[in-house]
Amino acid sequence: MMKLIIGNKAYSSWSMRGWLAVRQSGLPFEEIVVPLYDGDWDKRREGDEFAPSSGKVPILWDGEAVVWDSLAIIEYLADKVGAEKFWPVDNIARAMARSMAAEMHSSFQNLRKACSMNIRRRHPAQTLTPEVQADVIRIVSLWAEARSRYGSGGDFLFGEFGAADIMFAPVVSRFATYSIPLPRFATAYCEAIFEHRFVQDWIAGAQEEPWVIEKYEQPTA
Repeated sequence: MMKLIIGNKAYSSWSMRGWLAVRQSGLPFEEIVVPLYDGDWDKRREGDEFAPSSGKVPILWDGEAVVWDSLAIIEYLADKVGAEKFWPVDNIARAMARSMAAEMHSSFQNLRKACSMNIRRRHPAQTLTPEVQADVIRIVSLWAEARSRYGSGGDFLFGEFGAADIMFAPVVSRFATYSIPLPRFATAYCEAIFEHRFVQDWIAGAQEEPWVIEKYEQPTA
């Protein structure tokens, strides 16, 4: 059975992506939650299970195979169960979905820094910096194009829930946590993400966690 090591469900956006990917695959797996930044964090990261990723989460073990990046986990699982579980069948739609997932993977640093993930919290809306607002506008514009061109088959970016939605799910969480105003279509998309059964299971797990990291409990936007 595969083994997925993740950080706190309340705070770890990359862990959320890796976990959703494994759930999407439909394959059985063992989940191991490692509390971030507790007293044993530095020592734990030196263990053999973390060695390939230099102590980062998520990290997926499948026998001797190890994958330690969320987007790489998606692609690894797509190879195992079939790309149609994660990516649109249409070549043009798949190209756009992969581009969007890659942009989410590498970009939007201003939003990430200003609006840290805390899926358990809701803060009143605050004035965003121009840099953060630019990230929000870019994300919403990507969603709009995907939904208008390829979203007619369902409630998600390319109709059915897939890799692009997995990559953007933590951003949906951030938008909710910081009460960021969104156009109606984007609000509907966010609601669809939150209502998905995998996301509901992740949120339930976050609510049950006993760990609190104070620096992530206060609004930072």
